[in-house]
Amino acid sequence: MEFVWFILVGLVAGWLAGVLVRGGGFGVIGDIVIGVLGAVLGGFLFGFLGVSAGGGLLGSIIVATVGAVVLIFILRVIKRA
Repeated sequence: MEFVWFILVGLVAGWLAGVLVRGGGFGVIGDIVIGVLGAVLGGFLFGFLGVSAGGGLLGSIIVATVGAVVLIFILRVIKRA
């Protein structure tokens, strides 16, 4: 069941990041991929900086969304280069 929650958090985080960064989502599969990769990146960044977003579902969505936004910015920089 945790896998389903991980996918749903990734979907929500990917969609939120798409809305925050470019004004729309990336489609269901794209949102899930961006959100899941963002969750991994966000977990690393928050741990590295010693920051906590709290626990539970809301904290997971915040961490994943921040990571997804950073991931989108990194991908845009790479794409422009």
